[in-house]
Amino acid sequence: MAAITRWRPYLSGGIIMYKKTSEELLAFLRKSPSCFHAIAQIREALLTCGCTELHEEEKWELQKSHSYFVTRNASSVIAFTIPEHTDTGYRIMASHSDSPTFKIKENPEMAVENKYVKLNVERYGGMLCAPWFDRPLSIAGRVIVKEGENFVTRLVNIDRDLVMIPNLAIHMNREVNDGYKYNAQKDMLPIYGDITAKDTFMETVAKAAGVKKEEILGHDLFLYNRQPGTIWGASEEFLSSGRLDDLQCAFSSLQGFLKGQKKQHISIYCVLDNEEVGSGTKQGAASTFLYDTLMRINASLGLTYEDYLVNLAKSFMISADNAHAIHPNHTDMADPVNRPYLNEGIVIKFNANQKYCTDGVSAAMFKALCQEAGVPYQTFTNRSDILGGSTLGNISNTKVALNTVDIGLPQLAMHSPYETAGVKDTWYLVQAAEKFYC
Repeated sequence: MAAITRWRPYLSGGIIMYKKTSEELLAFLRKSPSCFHAIAQIREALLTCGCTELHEEEKWELQKSHSYFVTRNASSVIAFTIPEHTDTGYRIMASHSDSPTFKIKENPEMAVENKYVKLNVERYGGMLCAPWFDRPLSIAGRVIVKEGENFVTRLVNIDRDLVMIPNLAIHMNREVNDGYKYNAQKDMLPIYGDITAKDTFMETVAKAAGVKKEEILGHDLFLYNRQPGTIWGASEEFLSSGRLDDLQCAFSSLQGFLKGQKKQHISIYCVLDNEEVGSGTKQGAASTFLYDTLMRINASLGLTYEDYLVNLAKSFMISADNAHAIHPNHTDMADPVNRPYLNEGIVIKFNANQKYCTDGVSAAMFKALCQEAGVPYQTFTNRSDILGGSTLGNISNTKVALNTVDIGLPQLAMHSPYETAGVKDTWYLVQAAEKFYC
């Protein structure tokens, strides 16, 4: 039997609340075609709720009973609230802003037989390649321009169907349905236009960014799926969209952070970039971003390093990154007894080799949290003969070591440009996060 514990949600409204939360999630995803857009949305939400923006290049003067946030690289953010009592430890919830996609290379235009223009791209992260074919795509990200002595980020979203990666007809590759190994340099390059489009790509980007082509000194641009997110199923029990991994957790934990009382602990909301490529960047989980922020909070409060270590020993971190649900066509690919399903609760992830950092203590702490919040939880382990993925929890712990649990929301088609989840589960995580930030 599945290792599942269920509670009836305390909040009345049932499916109405689930669907409302899912619709809010889909609106957030629609406005987040890249990690930079996701962080911009989170920044706007934090400002709207009265959080004060800090900057790493400036000195911080922090006050108790106030909320703050700081960004790094425009693709990671850490928000925090300082209560009156600061000796009860940190409550940290972390997720990531990036998703597997294709990154636009420098000098991307490639003319083909003087008839087509395609774009040179490279893989970002470990994606499912097949679903990227034959669907309208566009490009989003950022460009860098210089204003005076400053280098400034300008967000870019070419908000129309712009490019496509067409499949090769089955008549020319009759074995494709028997298995095909995609070559990223040959198979995955999107068509941008006919030959009349040559030398116009950066003009198109510049127009979308509201700058001149010659002003662009750098860029980080990515493909994204244009298909809108949707709620579907016989009883509207499912939702599908791009970038559920991991913006579903980033959204849910943000809602919990904004709704939580944040009076008992120093509450930390954290979204980091580059998890899909190993987190080894200045804005990733392997960076000093979280450590630097905690140390600056500590110093601003007039506390010693010893006080920091004491607080850390009292702390708890939730690493929130989506989990695999049982696939109805491939039930044999899951563990025999730990079998998460859509709409049946938050998934606690275990791995004996510490790809996930959940242990007996952190699992117990999170289960108790779910019970207090009145939401269900499930457990996930890989089949013992199948390697799984990893996430940001154990990477973060190499810089900031504390009791940490790895959790996620159950989903299908992870790392596809169009993933599927359950309408109830986002609401479950919002409730747990709100209780966590007590």
